[in-house]
Amino acid sequence: MKYILLVSWLFSMLIIFSCAEQIDQAEDPLPSWNDGKTKTSIVDFVNEVTNEESKNFIAVPDRIATFDNDGNLWSEQPHYFQLQFAMDRIKTLSTAHPDWQEDSLMVAVMAGDIEKILAAGQKGLMEIVMRSHTGITTDNFETVVEEWIDTATHPRFNQPYKQLIYQPMLELLDYLQSKDFKTFIVSGGGIEFIRPWAENAYGIPKDQVIGSSIKTRFNDYNGSPFIERLPQIDFIDDKAGKPVGIQKFIGRKPVFASGNSDGDLQMMQWTASNTLKSFMLYLHHTDSIREWAYDRESHIGKLDIGLDQARKKGWTVVDMKKDWKVIYPFQLDQ
Repeated sequence: MKYILLVSWLFSMLIIFSCAEQIDQAEDPLPSWNDGKTKTSIVDFVNEVTNEESKNFIAVPDRIATFDNDGNLWSEQPHYFQLQFAMDRIKTLSTAHPDWQEDSLMVAVMAGDIEKILAAGQKGLMEIVMRSHTGITTDNFETVVEEWIDTATHPRFNQPYKQLIYQPMLELLDYLQSKDFKTFIVSGGGIEFIRPWAENAYGIPKDQVIGSSIKTRFNDYNGSPFIERLPQIDFIDDKAGKPVGIQKFIGRKPVFASGNSDGDLQMMQWTASNTLKSFMLYLHHTDSIREWAYDRESHIGKLDIGLDQARKKGWTVVDMKKDWKVIYPFQLDQ
């Protein structure tokens, strides 16, 4: 009898411990984040501003969170993914443009010569964008982007680019959304490049994407209306353009901002100027094994002044190597 009671007691304890473990896991909103100061500071902020008894309580309409995309929600090395899209698009279009064989920049693009492309500077990159992103309707462009994002693979990981999103940041987005934060992408990348896939990837609707844009024009051809993409810049959503874009399209200051480069500094400053309690989160790429390690000297996602400002002002800096258990969703099954 005593043996039966002992076995029953042990079995009950196993059930209790198992249930407790499941509860702990269910209560952890950021399971891919290592326990530590960074994770704690995020959770403490969210708990504080969503607690109606707190002096720093933030009403739901003011719970605005803005996230940079390149290098913050997905990788950006060895060069911006949208640049790779543009290069692939140029190669596709090249058969209809034999004159491009006489253009040194286009030859470099078709050869995949990144060094020559980057050496062409901002002017050269704009030319590549104009030739690859315009002369097409908005509907057709969306289809082209969707096809590319579903088929193109990253050269290092041999994974579709849409799999190079950060699992810890997906959890952070889900966590904020579960607490009634309205999450926005505020990117220097093209708005029409991000919109086709952002909703499925991040759970962020198309109308909550702010990005750089080119000019467009409405046309009606025999009763069939369409919007044409023109080879002219409309708005650059980078650096000082980010707070301008936030004000123009959101109309509220963020209380949470996340970025990874000096291009996000003004967005951080704008968020920090909020009279409501705010949280500024910089992602520092420190993992050369699982991703890349870069900051002050990088030609992509340079983090120099922003890193100094973050340390000076006490903003939270994510150390990718130390703070993240995994980098990408596909690593969860490995």
